[in-house]
Parts: sequence; structure tokens; C-alpha cells
Amino acid sequence: MTLRLILTRHAKSDWSEPGQDDFDRPLNNRGRRDAPSLGRWLASRGDVPDLVLCSAAARTRETCDLILPAFPGPPQVRQIVALYHASPEIILSEILKAEGRTVMVIGHNPGIGALALALLHQPPANPRLRDFPTAATAVIDFGVDGWAQVLTGGGSLRDFVTPDDL
Repeated sequence: MTLRLILTRHAKSDWSEPGQDDFDRPLNNRGRRDAPSLGRWLASRGDVPDLVLCSAAARTRETCDLILPAFPGPPQVRQIVALYHASPEIILSEILKAEGRTVMVIGHNPGIGALALALLHQPPANPRLRDFPTAATAVIDFGVDGWAQVLTGGGSLRDFVTPDDL
């Protein structure tokens, strides 16, 4: 059986309000344009999650809300406070508890990008995967029967996209 993991960094956030708490920072106009495009790209490829694990921060929730309309049916969404600026280990611990064939995680760098690299059994050809820009998305396949069997170095990169690619 193949399980598919979609790792997405939130879209571009708005820094126009000085002193705003980072957790409450929304998307800027570019981010609001990029997120729906990403959703349409995922849907066009059949990469529709059964479950979305989303950081509870404003910009990740907004990214999620703008991606979801592109999917034919609404996946289950779990907002998880622990995913806010989480380490790769924390993100992976949430993935290991997941259900469904395709799981999406919407999170933050550096954790989301570092996890993508750690999960791959071969180094990525695309150098942008190393810096994982806003709204970047890696689609990784695992030849395992359940999420609890996912190991670092066990995934194959199916695709990687940034907003500039869309």
C-alpha cells in the first residue's frame, strides 16, 4: 500500500502591522493568491488529502481555508497548537498518529522543510526544497501500510512545487 504525505508551508504572511503577535499574523495579498492556486494544483493531480493537520496559527489556518475549496470533498481538518513552529520531530509525531491514505500538513519553516528533507531516501533534485519558501509543497510517497510505519529516509519525492511554478 502507498501512503501519500503532502507537506505545505503556509502562504506568504503579512508583516505590515508592527508589533503584531506572530501567532496572529494573517496572509498578505500574495499569500491569498498563492494558496488557492496551490489547492487547484493539488486537486488537478489527484492529491486530495483525507486529513489535514494544520498549525493553529492564523496564517496556516487561512492557508488551509483557501486551499480546501479546490478539493472535491472536504477533508477532515485538525488544528494543532503543537504544530506552531514545531520541530521536525514534533511534526512527525503528529503524522504517525494520522489516519487515511493521504495526509496533508500545513506548517512553518524551518520544521516543515527540514522534515521534508529528512523523510526522503534520496536528496532532492530541486534546490528550492532546501529553503522551502512560503506556500512550497512537497508530495512524498511511502510504501507502508500505516502512518505509524513511516520512518525518516523512507519516502520518495513524488513532486515539489512553489508558487513561482504554478
